[in-house]
Amino acid sequence: MPSLQQLKYLVALADSLSFSRAAAMTHVSQPTLSMQIKDLERRLNVVLFERSRSRVALTPLGQEVARKARGILAEVSDIHALARTQGKGPGGTLRVGVVHTVGAYLLPLVIPALSETFPDMRFYIREELPNVLLTHLDAARHDIVLSPMPIVRTDLQTIPLYEEPLMVVMPRDHPLAAREALERKDLKGETILTMERGHRLAEQVSDLCEEVGASLSYDYEGTSLDTIRQMVAMGMGISIMPALYVRSEVQREQLVIARPFRGIAPSRIIGLSYRAGNPRVATIQKVAEAMRGLLDRTITEVSVPGLPITGKSGRS
Repeated sequence: MPSLQQLKYLVALADSLSFSRAAAMTHVSQPTLSMQIKDLERRLNVVLFERSRSRVALTPLGQEVARKARGILAEVSDIHALARTQGKGPGGTLRVGVVHTVGAYLLPLVIPALSETFPDMRFYIREELPNVLLTHLDAARHDIVLSPMPIVRTDLQTIPLYEEPLMVVMPRDHPLAAREALERKDLKGETILTMERGHRLAEQVSDLCEEVGASLSYDYEGTSLDTIRQMVAMGMGISIMPALYVRSEVQREQLVIARPFRGIAPSRIIGLSYRAGNPRVATIQKVAEAMRGLLDRTITEVSVPGLPITGKSGRS
């Protein structure tokens, strides 16, 4: 039977498709990793990877074996986590994966308070693309991921954290900047800049452009909201951005300005997802509820699904 270490090598190579990067990820030499992959294929009597001088690729069977291996490694990680947390309250390290369009604008608002609420817990945070986040959640590299909903996976549980309106960001001298709020139809004919494909935000903006008759720019697709904001400042178009990003980066900007939508604004719901079999479910749920309560009490830009909208005095 394959060893757990060989399964780790397999998953690392499947993720990186590079023997050198996989060796670095698993802290072994490249010859050692290569030898272990060959031994794994010999034990199973199959070919898992196609190799050439220019590339490494998974065979169809290799893709399925790698998927199974991720599940096995996740179960083993859960066994370790269960042993570490047995009889203890919320503590240890919570590994948080977060999508780029959320992390820098949400976490500074909640991590300090969470650290006070859970003084024995450390938060390890890593930003990644949505599809990478879920792969690493499957492999137990993350305990939770924070990303836009929906996530249609029966093996994952998702707790809605907050709903965030989208806003129009434009140069300060743009004709629409003179209005306090915009109708969707006001975007007709405008050129809209957004994130590269693979982000849920890009899909939402694309759908909105189609709805209102705006043009989605294919000359530039941003890898971050900051770069898009800079392109907007240069007059390359306008953009649709989340309210927490506007709060963090746009309100103090001199060259661009944000305007809300009138009436029911386009929005997105950010959720916290975790593996259904994670032994730290109780801790994860406590963290999620602490985040929801904190956002409901203190952040005016968002609403928390399932909680009544209140006056929320004292918000920042």
